[in-house]
Amino acid sequence: MPTSPQCVTSVEELFWGGTLVAITMVLHGFGMLGVLRTSGFFKLRFEPMPTFTKGMILLVVASWMILLVRLIEVFARAGFFLWTDAVNTTTEAKANASLCYDFALMDYTTLGSSYNLHLRWRLLEGMIAVAGLLTFAWSTGIMLTLAREFQDQQMSLLKQKRVKHGPAGARAGGEPVASLGAKTEGKP
Repeated sequence: MPTSPQCVTSVEELFWGGTLVAITMVLHGFGMLGVLRTSGFFKLRFEPMPTFTKGMILLVVASWMILLVRLIEVFARAGFFLWTDAVNTTTEAKANASLCYDFALMDYTTLGSSYNLHLRWRLLEGMIAVAGLLTFAWSTGIMLTLAREFQDQQMSLLKQKRVKHGPAGARAGGEPVASLGAKTEGKP
């Protein structure tokens, strides 16, 4: 019975894994600050006349920016994999840039890939997923903050309309409108 190859974690692998996580976090940090600055710019511009559409535009632009930041982050890992020939293609051919990027993106999003890294770099697969989870949590926090601000703004606008126009279901004179089929006092 053949024995499976042994994967031994090396100091070099830990060093490069830690370096790639640090690069990813720095890129993500700059990207998220860019998202927050851009959203702040849009808020100042839209503040005099906030609307639902303007708020949704802000959320969509922020999500596009976060996606772009994530795709840029993956380039660092893909470049490393290409440079070190780390992706195991199970053939004699070396992995090209596209395959390295695809592998890095699939592992970064924790979906996994049909390819693996060579045994020498196998620990990096898990470290890619950990970096992905950390940055997904960070960007989720950014999106939740922006969404919460949007919802608060929309609820404030709704309250202002209610104060200006009166509560829903009120007549011009301020009397409540009876619902269909309901009896009013003293009337059949």
